[in-house]
Order: sequence, then C-alpha cells, then structure tokens
Amino acid sequence: MRRREFIKLLAGVAAGLPIAAHAQQKSWPVIGYLSVGFPQLQHPFVVAFHEGLKETGFIDGENLTIEYRWAEELYDRLPACAADLVRRKVDVIVAMGEPPLRAAASATSIPVVFVTGGDPVQSGLVASLARPGGNMTGFTAIATELLSKRFELLSELVPKARTIALLVNPNATSFSEVTIRLAQQAARAKGIQLLIVKAGDDGDFDAAFASISQQHADALIVNADAFFFAQRERIVALAARYAVPATYELQEFVGAGGLISYGPNVASLRRQVGVYAGKILKGAKPADLPIQQPTKFDLMINLKTAKTLGLTVPPTLVARADEVIE
Repeated sequence: MRRREFIKLLAGVAAGLPIAAHAQQKSWPVIGYLSVGFPQLQHPFVVAFHEGLKETGFIDGENLTIEYRWAEELYDRLPACAADLVRRKVDVIVAMGEPPLRAAASATSIPVVFVTGGDPVQSGLVASLARPGGNMTGFTAIATELLSKRFELLSELVPKARTIALLVNPNATSFSEVTIRLAQQAARAKGIQLLIVKAGDDGDFDAAFASISQQHADALIVNADAFFFAQRERIVALAARYAVPATYELQEFVGAGGLISYGPNVASLRRQVGVYAGKILKGAKPADLPIQQPTKFDLMINLKTAKTLGLTVPPTLVARADEVIE
C-alpha cells in the first residue's frame, strides 16, 4: 500500500467512520481492528497487517472490509469500541495489544486474533498455547518474560548499577501489574533495587523522570506500551536530559535516539496476525490455531547515545547486535 493511499484511508478511520464508502458487497467478510493507539502512529504496523491478509488472498476494499476502532490512548474507550464491533457483527476481531485483547475477550464470542506482550495462558484468556480453545488465538511477544534479559543488558552497559527504574503505564492495569511482579523477581535475583515510576498521561513524564533523578536510579527500563510508543521521542529526550541509560523493547526508540532495545520484530507479528485472520475467514477455527511466540529477537544499540552518556559499550555486546547506530 502506498503511503499516500494509506494516509487517505486513515483520514476516515481516525474519526471512527466507515471506510471505503462502505460500498462493499454484502458477501464481503468484515474484520474489526481494535487498537489503543493513534492511526497515524501505527502506520507501519497496519501496513504489515494488510500484507499478512494479502498472503491469504484478502485485500481491503476488493474482497474485504476492515472496521477500525482507535482508542487514541484512552484506555477506558476500549470496551465501548469492542462492543460497537460486536453490534456491527464483524466476522473477526483483531486485538492489537493486551488492553484491546481484554476488551475484546469480555465483549464477544466472535473469533478474536490478538498480539499481546503478556502470557495469555497465565492471564486465563486461553487454555494453552498449543490448543487455545474457545474463540481466541494469536501471538504473544512475551515482552514481560524479556524483562530479565533487559536487566542483563543494562548490567553489561552499566555494571555498577544498583538501582534500576521501571517505567509503566498505570492505565494498562493487568499488564503493568504482571510486569512489575516479574521485574521485582528479576531485580531480587540480581541484588538490584527496583524503583517503580508511572506515567499514564502527557503530564506525568516530567515528574516520573524527576523522580528517577531524585532517587538516583542508575538506569531505566521502559515497559512495552502503546502509549509509550506514541510518546517515544519525549521519553528519549527526557532520558537524555536526565542522563539516564534506558532500554526499550522496540527499535523505534533507538532510532529516535534511545540507547538500546531488545525485543521481537513487531511488524512481523502484525503481519502474522493478518495471516491468522485470513485463515479464520477461510474457515479455520481459533481453537485449532496454536498461539505462537517469536523465534527471533532484535538487539539494537545507539553508540552515539552511549558516548553522550559516557558509557563504554563492550565489544562483545556490539558483536551481538543486529543493528548499531554509529
């Protein structure tokens, strides 16, 4: 999809209006796309989703209609957005992230394909990864399980770190609670003090980073979150202002000037969600489609940022990186 065409598409879906003039034939299947983010900021991920659909023979506007619902970082909108998709009797709901997944799960028995950073089995949403059962399947980025790896990376970069801060979004309640619990376990195992800081709206970031500085945190882990992704340039700028080494899940943070990221390729996960949605439209049952986990994780390092922070990146760490910004 060309960027100009995609932006034209977003002009309609951002307002929550039917897209493509709804000139689709009645026989066309309909997918409900549920996200907590902003359409403009999710551009590459939506394109990846469309690519996955195309692999299964579905093209929006030709033999498929997609109803987009964007909560625009207002988490309390998600249940109403999910309920609206149910009323419209969509054939499949695609839930992009843990909060949209929970909204979709509580609202419907319609097939749901999701991508989440948490563990859907531990959350009680599915029976197992191999045989999810029920009406839901999808992909887990196991972002919470990667916390221990991010602690290790920070320990390599800042070997004298004794206090590490964790930035979470209190609006993503269940996901943040699990993240905090796992982070506490990882911190105890390494003998590190953990400082929990929270930011749930635009006005919270300055206070959060001031707290990190005042409590002398040596480094920072930024939790995976759609709101934080939308605010990545601001987060990276504050980390630079307070000279705190920070690690992120997504490469886009490092591209914006962040220090280091480690996590799965999110665009690839979105493409696979499109493939699963297409399979269900062709008759596959969610209960029979195993929930998949990433098999590859990307490590990206910004050496320029490291130099600004006065950090020496070990050559062994550089050698392991998938991408290095000089």
